[in-house]
Amino acid sequence: MYQYNDNDQTLINERVTQFRDQTQRYLNGDMGEDEFRTLRLMNGVYIQIHAPMMRIAIPYGLLSAAQLRTLASISRKYDKGYAHFTTRQNLQLNWPTIESIPDILADLAKVQMHAIQTSGNCIRNTTSDHFAGVTPDEITDPRPYCEIIRQWTTFHPEFSYLPRKFKIAVSSSAQDRAATQLHDIGVHVIKNSSGDCGFRILVGGGLGRTPIIGTEIRPFLAQKDLLSYLEAIVRIYNLNGRRDNKYKARIKILVREEGIDKIRAQVEAEWLRIKDGMEIPAQTFIDMQAQFLPPAYDTNAQENASLIQAENNPEFATWLQHNTATHKVTGYRIVFLSLKAPDSPPGDILAGQLDAVADLADAYSFGEIRSTHRQNLVLADVNQANLYSLWQKLSALKLATPNIGTATDIICCPGLDFCNLANATSIDITHEINQALDNLDYLHDLGELNINISGCMNGCAHQSVGHIGILGVDKKGAEWYQITLGGSSANTAAIGQKLGASISKANIIAAIKAILATYIEQREGSEENFLDTFNRVGITPFKEKVYANH
Repeated sequence: MYQYNDNDQTLINERVTQFRDQTQRYLNGDMGEDEFRTLRLMNGVYIQIHAPMMRIAIPYGLLSAAQLRTLASISRKYDKGYAHFTTRQNLQLNWPTIESIPDILADLAKVQMHAIQTSGNCIRNTTSDHFAGVTPDEITDPRPYCEIIRQWTTFHPEFSYLPRKFKIAVSSSAQDRAATQLHDIGVHVIKNSSGDCGFRILVGGGLGRTPIIGTEIRPFLAQKDLLSYLEAIVRIYNLNGRRDNKYKARIKILVREEGIDKIRAQVEAEWLRIKDGMEIPAQTFIDMQAQFLPPAYDTNAQENASLIQAENNPEFATWLQHNTATHKVTGYRIVFLSLKAPDSPPGDILAGQLDAVADLADAYSFGEIRSTHRQNLVLADVNQANLYSLWQKLSALKLATPNIGTATDIICCPGLDFCNLANATSIDITHEINQALDNLDYLHDLGELNINISGCMNGCAHQSVGHIGILGVDKKGAEWYQITLGGSSANTAAIGQKLGASISKANIIAAIKAILATYIEQREGSEENFLDTFNRVGITPFKEKVYANH
């Protein structure tokens, strides 16, 4: 795990001092609302319906046990005893006061954390695969590249006031778990014909009001040119991106309107102009890789060490099947902690759970934890001999719901319960879906199925790429929901197709049930998943079933 050097820590400490002074001047009336708005956004602070919301950065989703304990302490002291993990692998507080933000930042700085560039028109938190470094299907650990990008983007003087927010994701695996095709820049680690590591670069992806899948701008980029090429892309965007209309300000709109060939020509010309002075020395990669060395695995760890317990305990066997994944080291498993218990808002975690997870990370996973794009957590390095004991403790904490990748592993934004941009609620719809799918056998029979629910067109829950996407819309003050089907954020990324007219809140659960029933009717055998069935039969059978009584 990357450890701050003196320069890193000094920058963070100075930002705390700076924002403390800015906040005090605002509270004293010496700074206007508009001026302070820009400054608070630079420090991850929004104003929502009930209170400020603060977004804390978790670069590429990686946390230490000490950082988790600090987050637990902060949520108790400055919030209401819980926090919320987001689809950007970050963490949000929903109830801090403006007065408390500088103190929160000071506490974060003590454990090498901050909220810088988690909001505003800048380059946001760089994200990656939550299996980075431990999955068998990756070329190399992508986190060193993420950290190099993080250091380049933090406080970049040229990119503090971009036309709109800008997001980068990095993946090194055969299976894209970082949704790279749906980012402003997607970076894929690949090897060329000579076996050299480099990058395939995508540009112009994004969700929200206008969802677009990214386009390849360069098929292979040498490692040494990573930052210069990214800089060239962002410079072209900063120069030409629209600033007159925030709904058309993202780079995806620029690429769509100008065409990828024109953008590529501009980027390549700028890159050739600057690249010689920005090459990354080979030693930089070596030094950064040393920050992410594998832990001291038990070389005597046994494959299937928990097999006997699984044979004797069906509940444990079910959890093992659905909430763990293959590790690249023999005798270890990757373990999901589900933040999707039936009676809990997706992504929420209590302060006591944060403390307990920190203890579990120390005991079972070398003191580290990861956050995922689907608002869950991961213990990446669990000895299989410890799985049964870990499961028992997670069960007691309500973090062992065996639903990872299923229809109740729902991505959900805070919706109208918190967000002043929302048109409809999201959390209560999630709860109703959980109640409707409370039969685990039926849930598991449905197989892999992603449901994403957003309360507005900003699409923070990525409803555009849900297998089933649910978008809250307003109809004369009433809550209605528009459904899309067939979206995906995986390798074959796709934007969901609109099912039809929006559906009232009173009828949305019946519509979801009808969609699931249609899938069961149409699938060819229990092994065909929802997305494959939808791609084979199309939207018509689902539309007919849902609107049969409308």
